[in-house]
Amino acid sequence: MIEEVERWLEHRSWTANDWPVERLAALKRATGASVAVVLPALNEEATVGAIVDVIRRELVEAVQLVDELVVLDSGSTDRTAELARAAGARVVHRDAVLPRLPALPGKGEVLWRSLLATDSDLICFVDADLKDFSSAFVTGILGPLLAEQDVHLVKAMYDRPLGSEPGQGGRVTELMARPLLNMHWPRLSGFVQPLGGEYAGRRSLLEQLPFPVGYGVELGLLVDALHTVGLDALAQVDVGVRVHRHQDGQALGRMAATIYRTAQVRLARGHLVRPELTQFDRLPEGGFEAHTHAVDTEERPPMREIPEYTERRAAA
Repeated sequence: MIEEVERWLEHRSWTANDWPVERLAALKRATGASVAVVLPALNEEATVGAIVDVIRRELVEAVQLVDELVVLDSGSTDRTAELARAAGARVVHRDAVLPRLPALPGKGEVLWRSLLATDSDLICFVDADLKDFSSAFVTGILGPLLAEQDVHLVKAMYDRPLGSEPGQGGRVTELMARPLLNMHWPRLSGFVQPLGGEYAGRRSLLEQLPFPVGYGVELGLLVDALHTVGLDALAQVDVGVRVHRHQDGQALGRMAATIYRTAQVRLARGHLVRPELTQFDRLPEGGFEAHTHAVDTEERPPMREIPEYTERRAAA
């Protein structure tokens, strides 16, 4: 590990226990910063209501730490929106934000649009498929932003079990993202969960960054944040264990291809020769059938370049 990263790990890594909610409430009052929690959701009726309920009870009503609690619905066909609203979230459909621009499928798309759907100074992103959710996922990543004015982006780190096996859940991280970061952006090699969906940032930073529309959004934001504000403005917080729904091997292959493409664009600012991935399924009668999938190649520009966004911020 390079010396700069060793120093960074010593003074830019915390645990959620370092940030008790009473301390954060006092810091929030002192700084005057407003806080939004955004849950990107697509067909998450099994988990989204419980997550919203915990945040509402513990961080909105009990201590008034969170000012905006928003579920950004990415076109769910189940009861995600209904259950999120009943639990206390403001539900915004992806297509209602910036309607002049047709929405693209992907998690990064709704994260990007959430900048226009919220007003707060600090924005926390939390995946909507978490099980056994704890408010520490929010308070942990908020702490450094409220306490350290020179910190601009905070990632959660945690153990990701695969079934009963601890530490085996981050397969795309270990096989694709970590090798890419260590070889091409070694200053980011200290991040335990570079692809994790729980992170918080200052609006002043997030509005400057392009957002890959798909699964490459976490790696893209991390790399671009490094180049925009520097390593010392980034941090990570240990929030314990993250339990969520796991995807099958082929879905992980498509995710890995998208992440590789996101990295390649940042290395060369060029284009893939063939932005597609072919995978194979075994047929019941024998043999294999090929399926070719497009790899996400779209990125949204920095939000501050969108006229509707600059008009809204000017009027705020």
